[in-house]
Amino acid sequence: MSAMVNINGRLLDTEHAVISVFDHGFLYGEGIYEVVRTYDGVPFLFDRHMRRLRNSGAMIRLDLPVSDVEIERRVLETIAAAGLGTDGRDAYIRILVTRGVGEITYDPAACPEPSVVIIVKPHVDAPPSAYANGVMVSLVGVLRNHPGTVNPLIKSNNLLNNALGHQEALRKGAFEAVMRNYRGEIAECSTANIFIVKDGVVITPPSDAGLLMGITREFLFEVAQEIGVPMREQVLQEADLFGADECFLTSTTRELVPIVRVDEHVIGSGTPGRITATLLDAFRVRARVLVGGSTR
Repeated sequence: MSAMVNINGRLLDTEHAVISVFDHGFLYGEGIYEVVRTYDGVPFLFDRHMRRLRNSGAMIRLDLPVSDVEIERRVLETIAAAGLGTDGRDAYIRILVTRGVGEITYDPAACPEPSVVIIVKPHVDAPPSAYANGVMVSLVGVLRNHPGTVNPLIKSNNLLNNALGHQEALRKGAFEAVMRNYRGEIAECSTANIFIVKDGVVITPPSDAGLLMGITREFLFEVAQEIGVPMREQVLQEADLFGADECFLTSTTRELVPIVRVDEHVIGSGTPGRITATLLDAFRVRARVLVGGSTR
C-alpha cells in the first residue's frame, strides 16, 4: 500500500509517521476529522468538507491553526508524494485536527498548538457485488450518542460509539450497522447515512434524529432535485425501514450502496431498486462533471 502522512506540514512515510502520546487526540479523543476522496485526481467537494471540519471544531472550541488553502496545499502535496492522482488511481484522504500536545489535563489551555494530520492512501471502492446485488445491514443494539453527550453533528475523532455499533454488525456478518437514537428512531449507519424509498419518494432521517449531516447526503439532495426524484427528511421508525420499497446508504468513499436486507428482513424485492440505481448513476455523472470544472 502506497500511503503517505503529513504531520504539521512534514511529509512522512507510514513507518516514520508518529505523534506524541501526550497529544490530547490520543489521550482523550479530543479532535475532529474529515474523509475526502478524489475523482480523476481532484479532491471532491473539498470546500464543503472544510466547512464541516470548521463547524465541528467550533462545537468543541477547537480552532484550526491553518487556512483551508494551506490544508488543501498539504493535501495535494501528500497525494503527489503517495504517487496518486497521475496514474489513474484515486486517493482516500483523512484530515485530522487534534487539541495538540500538552499536560495530562482536560484544560485546553495546556495545549498551545493543535496538531494537523493528513493521511493519504489509495482509494478502494466497495466490492462490485455490493452495487450489483446489494448488501445486508444489521439493526444493532448500540444506540447513537445522545446529542446532549457527544453530539453526532461533531465529526469527532472519538469514534467509540460508532466502532461498537459497527463491530456488533460485523459479528452478524453485516456490511454496516444501522443505529437508532435514544427515542428508538432510525438515526444513521455507523459510517454512513441511510435512506429508504417508499412509493417513489426518497426519505432520510432529519438532523434532530441524532446523525452526522453527510456531505454525500447533502450532495445527493441536489442530484435528486436535478433529475426530478422527490426526496425529503422524515422521522423513520423500524417499521418504515422494514416496509421500504428500496433502501440504500451513502458515504464519501462508497457513494450509494443498495441495501437489500436488514438482518432477516428482506427489503422490497430483495434486489437493488430502480430509484437507487438512477440516483447512483446521476451522482457519478455529476461528480465527474464537477471535478472536471474545478480549477484545483
